Formats: sequence, C-alpha cells, structure tokens
Amino acid sequence: MKQTVEQVKVGNSQEGFSIGVPANPLVLIAGPCVIESAELCTYVAKEAQAIARRLGISYIFKASFDKANRTSGGSFRGFGMEKGLEILAGIKSALNVPVLTDVHETWQCEPVAEVCDVLQIPAFLSRQTDLIHAAANTGKVINVKKGQFLSPMDMKNAVLKVTETGNNSLLLTERGSSFGYNTLVVDMTGLPQMRSLGFPVIFDGTHSVQRPGAASGGTASGGMREFIPHLVRAASAVGIDGLFLEVHPEPEKGLSDAATMLPLHQLEPLLKQVLAIHSVVINSEV
Repeated sequence: MKQTVEQVKVGNSQEGFSIGVPANPLVLIAGPCVIESAELCTYVAKEAQAIARRLGISYIFKASFDKANRTSGGSFRGFGMEKGLEILAGIKSALNVPVLTDVHETWQCEPVAEVCDVLQIPAFLSRQTDLIHAAANTGKVINVKKGQFLSPMDMKNAVLKVTETGNNSLLLTERGSSFGYNTLVVDMTGLPQMRSLGFPVIFDGTHSVQRPGAASGGTASGGMREFIPHLVRAASAVGIDGLFLEVHPEPEKGLSDAATMLPLHQLEPLLKQVLAIHSVVINSEV
C-alpha cells in the first residue's frame, strides 16, 4: 500500500523543489564527508550537480565543517564552523545549489541556518532533545539520522521533538543499525516503518557500510564500499524519497570516512540503476 508523506520544500519559492512528492524522482544528497578544501568541495558539487541535471533529479550538496564524532581524538575534523560556513556559502552562491551540514551543539544552529538549507542531526545525537529543538526552531529543513541504537519506530520521538516546535520540514535518514561491536546492518523493513511516521525517508548508502571503531585497528572506522551499490539498489526497491551518498574523487585519500565514500566516477552509473528501480516502485500499487 502506498504511503503519503509530508512534502518538504527545499530552497526558495522560485528555485526550490519538494521532497516526498509521489511522482518526483529521488533527491540526491551528496558530497565529501568533511570539508577538506574549498577546491575539493566545489569540484565535487559541480560534478554531482551536473550528473543530477543530466538525470533530471534534484540535488543537495553536503559536507561537514566539523566531524565531532571521530573514533580517535587525533583524526581530522575539518576547518571549524566559521571557515566551513564560508566555503558552503561560496558553493551555494556560485552553483545555486542547496547545502546541508551537521550541527553538534545548540549554539551552532542559528549561524548554520543563516547559510544552510538543511540542518542535519548526526545519528549519535538523534536523542539530544535540546539540539533537535534548537535546529527545528530555525525553521529550516531538518534531517535527523536514525541512531545506530534505535529501532525505526523509536524515531517517532525525534519526529515529535521537531514538529512540536511548529516545524514540519523534516527528513528521516536510515544509516544502519548496530549488530555486535563492529558491524552495521540495514533492516530494509525499517524504511517503510519510518516512512509511516509521515515524513520523507532518505537512505544513507555510505555510512550503512561502515565497520565502526576497532574494525580497522581502533583508530578509525573501517568499511566495505563495494557493498554500497547493493544496499542502495535494495533500498530503492523498498521505496525511499532520497539518497544520501558521501562521494570523493579519490576516497582512499579522504581525510574522513575514507573506507566508505563512493568513488565519484561511480555515482552516475549507480544513479541510473537506482532511477530505473525507483520508476517501477512509484508506479506500483503494492
């Protein structure tokens, strides 16, 4: 049975688009894990935007100004909020593309909202009430990533925390669930379960292949990027409203999540497969 979800508008009235429209192709949220440089981010944004345009889908650029949830305290975290927002603002202005980034503390929400179209609540912080309230009170679109420790229906509490502020511009993102110490699994039944909460569901195909912590020796999360296409195709067949992918021209040289970012050259062929599957799903009565 088809589910009806809230239509979430991203961007301004003239150049924006809606997520959750039944006939609308998937939205793509893509970019490097962390802001490594303005040059890298601009290059990835241009390439991903061009791909999205060729395929007729909407696009949101993503990158984090700070990766606060690192396995090791010595890991690269980014350039911080001031420099990071400057880079994101430049990309938004130059390419006329919406941008998304994470917030980790309540005080970050207002200045980030002055630049970004979507504020993202990281999975580890998906139960932080004050942070969710502060983000939602900006009036921006909020993307809450489901914690690895939560069931799909536990996300109803995150939904209530956002909507009780009067903000109904909400996306819910699946990124895998903890299965033992160093493994994540994706319960595909969780996608329609979360969607039944009334808001668009995004599938994060890159964090879902992580092998947290000690899986790679204890100083950084490992991962198996070769399984990204498999999970993405499966999620598309179940039914989703958008796809979240961290992409990089040379993932193995990435300064964060090197083991799980998708090589940029693989993005377009994968999206073509996804769109073929998605077209079947949105036209199905099942």
